[in-house]
Amino acid sequence: MGMVHKRNKTYWIKYYRNGKPYYESTRSDKENDAKRLLKKREGEISEGKLPGIYFDKVTYDDLKAEVLTDYELRGFKSLARLKNSIDHLDAEFEKVKVANIDSARIKKYIDKRQAEGAENGTINRELSALIRMFSLGGQCSPPKVHNAPFIPKLKEAPPRQGFIEPGDFERVRDNLPGYLKGLCTFGYRTGCRTEEILSLKWNQVKLNQSLVEFTETKNGEPRTIYLDDELTEIFQRQIEVRKESEILTPYVFPNKEGTNRIRTFLKAWKSACVKAKIGERLFHDCRRSAVRNLVRSGVPEGVAMRISGHKTRSVFKRYNIVSDADLKMAVQKQEAYLQAQKVTKTVTIEDFEARKEAACEGNPLKSLWLGDQDSNLDIRSQSPLSYH
Repeated sequence: MGMVHKRNKTYWIKYYRNGKPYYESTRSDKENDAKRLLKKREGEISEGKLPGIYFDKVTYDDLKAEVLTDYELRGFKSLARLKNSIDHLDAEFEKVKVANIDSARIKKYIDKRQAEGAENGTINRELSALIRMFSLGGQCSPPKVHNAPFIPKLKEAPPRQGFIEPGDFERVRDNLPGYLKGLCTFGYRTGCRTEEILSLKWNQVKLNQSLVEFTETKNGEPRTIYLDDELTEIFQRQIEVRKESEILTPYVFPNKEGTNRIRTFLKAWKSACVKAKIGERLFHDCRRSAVRNLVRSGVPEGVAMRISGHKTRSVFKRYNIVSDADLKMAVQKQEAYLQAQKVTKTVTIEDFEARKEAACEGNPLKSLWLGDQDSNLDIRSQSPLSYH
């Protein structure tokens, strides 16, 4: 049985759940307010719900710990990106009670991030982290979240459409340092992710079978890539470089000194693009270009997805970019098709009229009708005109 009592000028209530007493301030100096709150809490307990005071004690930091633990236990490779999103969320919500995180406060956070110049896509990733926190909080036993606030999603800019034509890539490659030429060619031909290439080790390469095995990938699914003649030559050259340097690094594409893996080559890539005069390009555009080139060369989409490592068709289609050249080619193909149809129709009508005239004159014109067929065959079995 609960009770109401007064401390100084404020009324408090006391109630029990599973034999455990709970004390809660009403933050009011009116007894009726205390009685109404006590009745509400006892009603929640009778329905098997946790009393509201329990949720009032949960903070943003409690939910943050849940989502970080979840990512670490499940081995998500996007953990670093999650932590980056959380750094921005901390500035607004750290030590804030979950009950005080409402839609108005979330909108205030969005306005603040936009004022700081953050892109809508970046803000959406941060809001997704917040949504995940509330979702995991609701799944806890006992739950840490009773009602999650509405968290909107902002309209994002269209996905980047950059790709590199074969001729442009060759000019970029010509302006790259020697130790990056093979790395970038492998990326352009296979569409592998940057981190997959930089961390590629020799124990993943079976040169006698002309293949490379990726066991740890972003989507968690291992895959095998077979090497063509050009890529095989690149790997053989990397072996020669390794022998000449006498440094047995485990990485296929080591740094300039040949001592360790490459951390970044962003500056060298940008410089090569400037010298090649192809405008601003990202190395990730090689991945988009590889997908596009595979599809254009007639490789089935399912096979192309296995090579590039795309798990969902929606993302793969986003990489399968249609260029202006593709649109022009489509018009040219349509024009060629229509011209072919006109020629076929004209030849057929003229041929028919010639045959009809010859038949009326009593001349079977075996050479015209039969072409290269055996003239000993009965022409009536081949010409519908012979039945007239």
